[in-house]
Amino acid sequence: MKSVLILNGPNLNLLGTRQPEVYGAETLAMVEESCRQHGGKLGIDVACHQSNHEGALLDMIHAAKGTHDGIILNAGAYTHTSIALHDAIKGISVPVIEIHPSNPHAREPFRHKSYVGMAAKGTIAGFGPMSYMLALEAALEL
Repeated sequence: MKSVLILNGPNLNLLGTRQPEVYGAETLAMVEESCRQHGGKLGIDVACHQSNHEGALLDMIHAAKGTHDGIILNAGAYTHTSIALHDAIKGISVPVIEIHPSNPHAREPFRHKSYVGMAAKGTIAGFGPMSYMLALEAALEL
């Protein structure tokens, strides 16, 4: 069975209450449960973690090497600022799928550049919580 780590970055613990017009009404717990259920149907073991701290995300990316077959990463605002996340992704042999529930290119210009995306195998954006499910489908090809 494939194993996929779903990592969520800063402020994603506020899903469901933070700008629901942008991010939707589902909470992070609901999204994670949907991911576990969908992963189970696909034959993927899904582990989920969230942190508001860049260093903790780096540690989890490093620890994924040799443990998981892929990472689905919603780095939140770190997407647009973190060269450290970029370097961590490049430094491990685990493929990463970048996801965003919203479409960063339809938002403020500072969200148009993705350091994570420059290192990721691919990016899925703009489909709300379904972005996670689409990433799980893509993880079958990793």
